[in-house]
Amino acid sequence: MDYHYSDISKMIDHSLLIPTMTVADLESGCQLALAYDTGSVCIVPYYLKRCAEILKGSTVKASTTIGFPHGGHTTAIKRAEAEQAIADGGEELDMVVNISKVLSQDWDYVREDIQAVIDVAHDSSQKVKVIFENCYLQDEHKIRLCQICGELNADWVKTSTGYGTSGATIEDLKLMRKHAPAHVQVKAAGGVRDFKTILEVRALGVSRVGASKTKAMLDECRAQLELDPIAFAEDSAVGGY
Repeated sequence: MDYHYSDISKMIDHSLLIPTMTVADLESGCQLALAYDTGSVCIVPYYLKRCAEILKGSTVKASTTIGFPHGGHTTAIKRAEAEQAIADGGEELDMVVNISKVLSQDWDYVREDIQAVIDVAHDSSQKVKVIFENCYLQDEHKIRLCQICGELNADWVKTSTGYGTSGATIEDLKLMRKHAPAHVQVKAAGGVRDFKTILEVRALGVSRVGASKTKAMLDECRAQLELDPIAFAEDSAVGGY
């Protein structure tokens, strides 16, 4: 096998974004991410500060969403959300583009909207994933967004919120990896629900996946690698991707 456990676990952004999740669900989800050593926890914004406290001292990043899930917030509000997230200990921000402006091809607006969030994050040495919501876009929109994100030095381009009409597709991931410059990583969100699919998207050059089936996927990974299982009780913390 051409991977170690951490190569896979660090690909996963454990998603805790379902609006009906309780505080107990969020707490348990953060503990699951710690136990399995994921790449990050992507949590609802109001609980980010607590999430960062739980993850402090670990290699699991605290992350949250900006302009989520539809991207229609004003740029000023997205900037304010980003500033609050950084103040709360956020290390990675997953922002949604203004889908309406993308479809209107108002690329100057789209660029300024993305740049506002990137500037806040990068000024604090933190990172940004730019969510396209590909289910609503044509290939020409996706390609242009990849180009803009490259010019603005976004850290990732990301397929979806997980709350649109569909999530990541192999075709979109290939397109994004082809048109995003090498310094921009690719994240798949929505539809990555088993270990086989993680390996499939990894082979395409995807470095992160948004996932809620984290425990099952990483349990299978450990079994494949003949590693001892991680003792963590099944619970109701099931994110939303």
